[in-house]
Amino acid sequence: MKVVITDSEYPDFDIERQVLEEAGLTVVRARARTPEEVAEAAQGADALIVQWARVTDDVYEAAPTVGLVSRYGVGVDNFDVAGAERRGIWIANVPDYGTQDVAAHAFAGVMAGARHLKQYDALSAQGTWDYLATGPVRRLSSLTIGILGLGRIGRTLAAGAAPWFGTVVAYDPALPQEVWPADVERVGLDELFQRSDIVSLHLPLKDDTRHVVDARRLGLMPLGAILVNTARGGLVDESALYAALESGQVALASVDTWTDEPVPADHPLVGHPQVIATPHAAWYSQEAEEEVRRRAALNVVTWACTGEPDHAVVTGTRTPR
Repeated sequence: MKVVITDSEYPDFDIERQVLEEAGLTVVRARARTPEEVAEAAQGADALIVQWARVTDDVYEAAPTVGLVSRYGVGVDNFDVAGAERRGIWIANVPDYGTQDVAAHAFAGVMAGARHLKQYDALSAQGTWDYLATGPVRRLSSLTIGILGLGRIGRTLAAGAAPWFGTVVAYDPALPQEVWPADVERVGLDELFQRSDIVSLHLPLKDDTRHVVDARRLGLMPLGAILVNTARGGLVDESALYAALESGQVALASVDTWTDEPVPADHPLVGHPQVIATPHAAWYSQEAEEEVRRRAALNVVTWACTGEPDHAVVTGTRTPR
């Protein structure tokens, strides 16, 4: 069997190669990001391992031998899921490799915003030594934090935030009430923005969540609010966020995920004095990288051995050749 790694940011593919070759599979590393490049790289492949590349229905059409696509990570919004379902192609992911890491990164953004760390740092570098220079800093126990999405990461953040913040509210229509965290108040979507001094995003990107944070909802937030996004860039209307920062409606944004990645250096939010910009790094720790690489490859090995990957997002019908 031939396995193609279409794209990855990792410096090598030693982990994947060891896992796959020990199972008797052949692995090839390509540098394909566009659908056209992926389609060319996928010729003759039985399975693909993908990080950021777009895998469209045209790719499936051009590479009829592919039976499984395994993603480095959780989200599969760069895949044509419906096309895979129609064609019986398996899609697999690694659902929980970086839960603690992403929640920690989000909490770091929350705390940096609440404690004015970016502003204090910039003013100190300019010679301003004044604790009042950034405006009032409120005690955490007087603030409400809103969590948009209570999957694994959202629940981990909620558990960490509850001892610090006065109120934790959340919106997640998919989470049943019987497993809803006891110390988190369930609210509607607009109510979450109206009540939250800080909002942290933990939703998947779908048609109905794209630009869920738009100008109207930013306008619902208390003046001087904080926004943290470690989920997907497309959840936020970036032009609306820029306008909200310029007007003072939003005091600080911690942004790890972007509409277009890599984000251009001249993006108006990069280098903005009220933005903490990070390069889609919330998932990263040495341990998380090793785990996601190994488990993405193990999806392929398990499918090759049993006909089903470890973590199926789309249940396919294609079997290994």
